[in-house]
Amino acid sequence: MRRDGRVANSLLALLSRDWTGVPVALVTAGVGGCLVALGTTWAVALGAVAVAVGAALLVGAVRHLVLVARETGARPAPGSLVDVGGHRMHVLGEGERAGGPTVVWMPGGHVPGEEFGELHTMLAARTRSVLVDRFGTGWSDTGPFPRTTAVEAEELLTALEAAGERPPFVFVGHSFGGLLVANAARRRPDLTAGLVLLDPTPLEVIAFAPSNGLVAGMRRRLLLAAVRHLFGAHRGRGGRTGQDCAAASIFSELSPSGLAGVGWETVVYDGDLADLPLVLVIPRDLNGGEAVLAGARDAVEAERISRFYLRSRVRYLAASSASRLVYTPEGTGHDFPHEVPEFVVGVVGDLVRELRVTSS
Repeated sequence: MRRDGRVANSLLALLSRDWTGVPVALVTAGVGGCLVALGTTWAVALGAVAVAVGAALLVGAVRHLVLVARETGARPAPGSLVDVGGHRMHVLGEGERAGGPTVVWMPGGHVPGEEFGELHTMLAARTRSVLVDRFGTGWSDTGPFPRTTAVEAEELLTALEAAGERPPFVFVGHSFGGLLVANAARRRPDLTAGLVLLDPTPLEVIAFAPSNGLVAGMRRRLLLAAVRHLFGAHRGRGGRTGQDCAAASIFSELSPSGLAGVGWETVVYDGDLADLPLVLVIPRDLNGGEAVLAGARDAVEAERISRFYLRSRVRYLAASSASRLVYTPEGTGHDFPHEVPEFVVGVVGDLVRELRVTSS
């Protein structure tokens, strides 16, 4: 890893600790006090400002710690906290397998497993269903940096074993979570009964799509959110800085240069999944995806961009010789797991029933 990468990850690791705001505030105030002690007019004025800023930062940092502690006490982990590489990862498993595979959900972005809580609850009435909080999300520890898809795939498999969840697994992943579970399945096909990929992220769109700044903008917003949380400059419940930093870290892969460094470990290529049952679930059009067309110079380029994204959506079909395509209901977009949860649970339940029949 290049030196600048090591420095960036060290800074992210520091920023991700909820207590970091306190020493930063104290150092700021201390520098101000030293300036005041110099006695010159400019030093006293500048020092007074630094002391005031340090005091304000300290109040905010303490407020953040109080909010985090309050939320932690009010919302104890509903599942098990298992050891993964010396850090605790949260795994919640519910429902009975009834002779079938265990379903493992992975939402998109870099968010807690409970983002799919509704889907999990609906399916747990039929079979064993599992939610996992990646490091830096939910009730899991922040974990080590850098965060990468390859590392998180290994961590997911380790967490399931540590929690006592029995294979085979049907991995269900949405968007960036789809890329993650496809990586887990590629690494351990012996533990995998099947995959349901819900409009998964195709890395071609990162490497070859026209630049739109969406991911870079997301990283900037995440880092700003981490700073705001660190110094209590937010409303409502206490947000963990670890989640913001973990997401910012893993999203560094989502650029042409970032992908070039991790492609071999992260991309799931044609045939990588052999004959593993794979269900690809995607919308028919770019409904809700107008942002990717916003930078088009004219109608011809807009058509080309649309075609590129629609064709890229089906690339995962080539990863397995036993893949099939399912379209989402008309009018739904990329966020269809939240728009039509019953439909998603139905698709997953159908695959589980098929696998029960073939294994009996």
